[in-house]
Amino acid sequence: MKQESETKRKLLETAVELIWQSSYGAVSVDDICTKAGVNKGSFYYAFKSKSDLAVAAYERFWETKRPIMDQVFSSQVPPLDRLTAHYNLVLADQKEKFRTYGKVLGCPFCSLGNELSTQDESIRKKVEHMSSRMLKYLEALVRDLAAEGLIEPCNASQVASELSFYFMGVMMQAKIENNLKTLEQLQPGALRILNVKQTITVAAT
Repeated sequence: MKQESETKRKLLETAVELIWQSSYGAVSVDDICTKAGVNKGSFYYAFKSKSDLAVAAYERFWETKRPIMDQVFSSQVPPLDRLTAHYNLVLADQKEKFRTYGKVLGCPFCSLGNELSTQDESIRKKVEHMSSRMLKYLEALVRDLAAEGLIEPCNASQVASELSFYFMGVMMQAKIENNLKTLEQLQPGALRILNVKQTITVAAT
């Protein structure tokens, strides 16, 4: 049982790494098995298909990031500080990936959803669910900004969605251009959308 669990872990971690680095379509089951050091029989014992693996892998990936996101968006942190911490986190992560792979990888969830939303319903639903989780953090942020008088009263759900749309667009554009500098627009653009009444230190670049 322990060996089976270790095999599954390797497949889950490798799937996210290879798909994020390249694309779902460009990565085969053989590629994943070779990189993970797992034979193909073990793959199909653990997962019915590459699609099932991708859904499980991205769920696991989210769960590994969740404690960090909970900390960044904690209600104990002032809302403007949450915004800065979030974009600093994104920039640091993308820079690390650029050093490792030599290219901007963008958001792993957006990239997967953009590629497969019209082809694989289970993956589309998983990415949509991931987006809804992120929206909860952003909604709380917007509500707290309004409560503290830092922005005008608003529909927090709508504004959070606008922030999310902007975030996904900038991340995708940075990936298309393969340009980390494009990501520097994330926080200034978010502040414009929110129409914050006071300025804050822009995320480090």
